[in-house]
Amino acid sequence: MKKNNGSMIVIGLVLLAGMLAALVLKGRVVNENRIPVAGALVTATRQGSPVICRAKTANSGTFLLKDLAPGTYDLTVQAAGYETLVKKEVVVTADGRIGEDLVLKSALPVRVKNREQTWKQLPVPMAEERRMGGITASLAARDEAYPPDSYNTEEYQRIYEDRFQSPLKFPLSTFSIDVDTASYANIRRFVNQHQMPYRDAVRIEEMINYFDYHYPLPRDSEPFAIYSELSGCPWEPQHRLLHIGLKGRELKDRAVVPSNLVFLIDVSGSMNTPAKLPLLKRSFKILVERLSDGDRVAVVVYAGAAGLVLASTPGTRKDEILAVLDRLEAGGSTAGGAGIRLAYQVAMENRIPEGNNRIILATDGDFNVGISSTSEMVRLIEEKKDQGIFLTVLGFGTGNTKDYRMEQLADRGDGNYFYIDNILEGKKVFSNEMTSTLFTIAKDVKIQVEFNPVKVASYRLIGYENRKLNREDFQDDTKDAGDLGAGHTVTALYEIVPCSASDPLYPDESLRYQNQSANSYSRKTRELATVKLRYKEPGQSKSRLLTHGVLDRCVPLSKASENFKFSAAVAQWGLLLRDSKFKGSAGYDSVLSLARDSRGADLFGYRGDFIRLVEKARLLSDQKK
Repeated sequence: MKKNNGSMIVIGLVLLAGMLAALVLKGRVVNENRIPVAGALVTATRQGSPVICRAKTANSGTFLLKDLAPGTYDLTVQAAGYETLVKKEVVVTADGRIGEDLVLKSALPVRVKNREQTWKQLPVPMAEERRMGGITASLAARDEAYPPDSYNTEEYQRIYEDRFQSPLKFPLSTFSIDVDTASYANIRRFVNQHQMPYRDAVRIEEMINYFDYHYPLPRDSEPFAIYSELSGCPWEPQHRLLHIGLKGRELKDRAVVPSNLVFLIDVSGSMNTPAKLPLLKRSFKILVERLSDGDRVAVVVYAGAAGLVLASTPGTRKDEILAVLDRLEAGGSTAGGAGIRLAYQVAMENRIPEGNNRIILATDGDFNVGISSTSEMVRLIEEKKDQGIFLTVLGFGTGNTKDYRMEQLADRGDGNYFYIDNILEGKKVFSNEMTSTLFTIAKDVKIQVEFNPVKVASYRLIGYENRKLNREDFQDDTKDAGDLGAGHTVTALYEIVPCSASDPLYPDESLRYQNQSANSYSRKTRELATVKLRYKEPGQSKSRLLTHGVLDRCVPLSKASENFKFSAAVAQWGLLLRDSKFKGSAGYDSVLSLARDSRGADLFGYRGDFIRLVEKARLLSDQKK
């Protein structure tokens, strides 16, 4: 019996030792604002020994270190954007809990250069953060404390401005229309934060098209009216500006066209600043209030994972939709790809055959978990576009805006890209712009301008660098292009060197095998150029052609229309912001003079806001000298 009792005691001690060896240590990591830090790496060590175990924190900031023996440990906590924390002599007890949160302090940012030698700011351990799965809410909260000049991971595509072309060598200028307006609102955000925008954040065609212009309404059954005007160039006195405008017809019965909308909302940690998720929710509420009886709305959110928080719901149940928006909170990493896939699945399940089926993606653009490459997302979006599900993209906030990525996704989804920097812009987008873009009147709209070499020595399209098409694309109905919504206007400007100029930029060169010269018609006609426009009716695969002749009738700048003067003022400011090599004698005084002279009725105050913005930018520019 004694022998057996001894065996029992030994077995009991072994079991007890095993139980003790299986203890775990539980805790939570937060920042100085008591916000949980996701993705932090917690490592347990003992003095003089190698790493014993490690774990990463969940979205709630909690961690679990397993298989620790009873005793005392040193804990090291590392997270992107924070100083490393070392907590000494943590005792592992039977309950396995740390009595207090582990608090991380923010690290100071540093600056590095990107490949194109323009400044791009990154927090110190950004590379480590990318491996750990995303930007945390606490890191993003520094947007407000650190203006763009000191903390910024924003990305913009390099813009190569069009040069002057000779119509003898390049008689045709072809491009897809663009009614995105994100660049102007983004520039306004920079200036209001007392900083000049990055050069490649300035897309002049989006600045021009931010504003309404008073073009004639379309006649008969045509979806467009084409307008043109020729006058002097404010920044190059020997040059001229050709102003081309399109006006889309209004749809009086558009309210009866039902919409199947999916709100795809980024609620990751990087959205946890006042200019992001809170502004997003207030802006979306404006659209919800405008829903009609036949409309339906679903809400998909994504952070560490994607989820459906509101099934497709009739627009009459506004209180239910608004309540879901109110409950949204930010936290976790950014599984953008998973969110997009789920949103398209929900949109397809609730597709309205004759209605408007659209996903409205709202984000700061920082996709870094899951299907994050732009090319993969583009393939998915193009596939679903062919099935009648379109994509509109809304950008919010500062600090990590991925501008080019959002613009490209919207373009490939046959939608528009807007940037919302304040609640007034939210009202403009959701009350005016969004209502129009939801109802497409023409698809794959392309413009091709042919210049008369007898009257034009050279020409340059201002802006539209990422919308250029090859000349053969104009007649290719399989080539994708921009869409136009009900009531929308599109404006484009060409800077022209007339043949009467004393010093043409590109004199003719002799060729051995061909003779490029003007024909007899070009010598006797009064036409300076011909504007050709191709478009498809919604649901059609074959395009239609419209043609508009531009007479060589140049009016003095002082007698030009308000449309002309104001668009020229906006373009001139864009050249200054880009420090363009084509800016000539452009200056702030000229911009302000033209804008004030062409402000007009300005019903919504947008032109007045432009004037105030230019005045602020002039002060900022003077301070840099």
